[in-house]
Amino acid sequence: MKKIILTAVLLSITSLTSSQNTALKAKINQKAASLESKVVAWRRDFHQNPELGNREFKTAEKITAHLRSLGIEVQTGVAKTGVVGILKGGKPGPVVALRADIDALPVKERVNIPFASKAEGEYNGQAVGVMHACGHDTHTAILMGTAEILASIKSELKGTVKFIFQPAEEGPPDGEEGGAELMVKEGVLENPKVDVIFGLHINSQTEVGKIKYRPRGTMASSDWFTIKVKGKQSHGAYPWQSIDPIVTASQIVLGLQTIVSRNANLIENAAVVSVGRINAGIRSNIIPEELEMNGTIRTLDSKSQKMIHERIHQIATNIAKSAGATADVNITTKTLITYNDPTLTEKMVPTFEEVAGKENVYITQAVTGAEDFSYYQDKIPGIYFFLGGMPKGMATSDASAHHTPDFYIDESGFVLGMKAMTNLTLDYMEMNAKKK
Repeated sequence: MKKIILTAVLLSITSLTSSQNTALKAKINQKAASLESKVVAWRRDFHQNPELGNREFKTAEKITAHLRSLGIEVQTGVAKTGVVGILKGGKPGPVVALRADIDALPVKERVNIPFASKAEGEYNGQAVGVMHACGHDTHTAILMGTAEILASIKSELKGTVKFIFQPAEEGPPDGEEGGAELMVKEGVLENPKVDVIFGLHINSQTEVGKIKYRPRGTMASSDWFTIKVKGKQSHGAYPWQSIDPIVTASQIVLGLQTIVSRNANLIENAAVVSVGRINAGIRSNIIPEELEMNGTIRTLDSKSQKMIHERIHQIATNIAKSAGATADVNITTKTLITYNDPTLTEKMVPTFEEVAGKENVYITQAVTGAEDFSYYQDKIPGIYFFLGGMPKGMATSDASAHHTPDFYIDESGFVLGMKAMTNLTLDYMEMNAKKK
């Protein structure tokens, strides 16, 4: 009899909890819809007034003012211009971090919209146009809306939310630190210690209303390499007196192309080795003594990354040696692999399907672009997903890509972005509240 009574009580509690969650989620959905015009206005303001990495002063001020108006504890000047908000829920539970990047790009906008950017700035000593050509303005506005929703149900939150508004995702200016790596270095995942992190990226070539995700390697690591080839200078009329670094470098470039085509296991993961810059010589009739080439490496797993690093060293130094020259190779990791924890991803997919509809949630292919969200995921489990920003009915081939002057986002997907970030937070807290 006692067992029957206990079972009945547990079922009653479960039913009550389920009912409460359903009512809370309905409240969230209504709040998200009511905030749409506000979020769109924020986004347009940020779009019209973009700021480059480590220079997002006015952007940070607007974010700070909004968070403080919600009663959220705010930290400013994190990783130079970053803003962190801490919202302590009314009940004990895990700490969930939500991240948005806030910087723009050195791109001159040519989209015909009323709030188009006319801003100009300086990037590494060069005068440039400035534009939110990757959608960070939308990420910022969506997270500000998400903060307002979560603050309105603070007493019902089973844990703490940490809002991370991160500068310089596109990379800091030369000679400066910045971005997620610096935020982690300065302790953004501590005090309180973060258990999990979620982030989204708007996608101009994914239809509004859709969400895409991928477990494990989602976006590639980004390594930059420099190869300096040293030969022997001579008059261009007497090449036999030279050790030509240009001819040697040409052979090195061709050799590097065999790494992906002959050494990388492309059935498992994609990989890229690209030379983007070669600089040598000052006159057409002088064979120079030195040459420098620069390029990028993209991989989706650490095994491939290590192999490619080793092969670049082998190919460059041995080809140079065969020509009587020398090659000095330097490889710097700029961004880690954006890796979605597979266990966490599996648990949270139902949340995506609930907010977007199962028919609108897809597993996407891996992307060889890079994202410094990876520095958070290197320390704690996290999920980085893609939110549709392409007008309904548009062909993907007609949608302008990210980092281009014609980049365009349909704003009708912002409500789904808020619902996704809010519900990921609530569902994770619900799953893990009893562990704290």
